[in-house]
Amino acid sequence: MESNKTSFSIVSILAILSAIFSFTTGAFFGLILAALAFIFGLLGIVFALMPNVRGGGLSILAVILSFIGVIAAIIKAIIWLVSLG
Repeated sequence: MESNKTSFSIVSILAILSAIFSFTTGAFFGLILAALAFIFGLLGIVFALMPNVRGGGLSILAVILSFIGVIAAIIKAIIWLVSLG
């Protein structure tokens, strides 16, 4: 008997977690986490094309949030630079 249970791919979960945590850190780590979210998101989209794997929508959301995370990291860096001097 075969099991047709679908599950989320681990990369899609890592993608959305990286995207969310990119907003909670400073500029440097936020940029790194946003980049990881983008990479994991692309991998999650590819994995979601396989049967019995879910997470395509989650990965697309992570890619979108990674772009917003990069913008937020740049704004945080600008604010930090302005406060220095």
